[in-house]
Amino acid sequence: MELLIRTWNVFHGNAHPPRSRSYLRQMIELASADRPDVLCLQELPLWSLRLLGAWSGMQVEAVPTFPSVLPRRLAGWVTRRHQGLLRSAIAGQANAILVSPDHALERLERLRVSAHGHHPRFVHAVRIDGRLTVVNAHLSPNAEELERAFVFAEQWRPSVLAGDLNRRGASRPAWSAGAAGIDHVIGYGVTVRALTEWDTERRTVDGVVLSDHAPVEARCSFALDARGEAGQSRRRK
Repeated sequence: MELLIRTWNVFHGNAHPPRSRSYLRQMIELASADRPDVLCLQELPLWSLRLLGAWSGMQVEAVPTFPSVLPRRLAGWVTRRHQGLLRSAIAGQANAILVSPDHALERLERLRVSAHGHHPRFVHAVRIDGRLTVVNAHLSPNAEELERAFVFAEQWRPSVLAGDLNRRGASRPAWSAGAAGIDHVIGYGVTVRALTEWDTERRTVDGVVLSDHAPVEARCSFALDARGEAGQSRRRK
């Protein structure tokens, strides 16, 4: 079984460099246009969570990571007055895993991996078709957060850890190699091939470069047993 898994830190819908307006809808539509199996997103404003399904045509599992100081719809209106200046401080922040309607989605666990700090860092997981677990992460450069993310994802095999890990070459034994940048799609019990970072042209719409991060994607495959099932397991604590 092979899935196309894509990750993108959408920078709250900002262009690069930031402008006054939001381009979040254009980002979601662009990233979902070719129907990836899984799309992991980071740095979403909270007001956008109710719109992701309509914009993408995909199933949505989201985890808020930073609260909004205003009701979500009001925060969206305020931040859209000047998107480049007003972001998570007003609108809050979330991460989300979007899954194609062609696949069954099972929501698993979420975990705060940051021990302290004003900006909590979370990982969260879903299972695809009862076979593959995908973990979405947005981490700081703190090595302990990355270690907690790996341990969390290793509860399941096969699994993929995708997202903004804020570290180059993020991997460890039994995991596939990470990307050259800080955004990764890496596998545990999974073959990762065709690992690609979008070039600037691919994320440019009407002359505007979307986000300060480029999407990263890979084709991820894993073996099925004689019954056509993956070797999905959960470690006992």
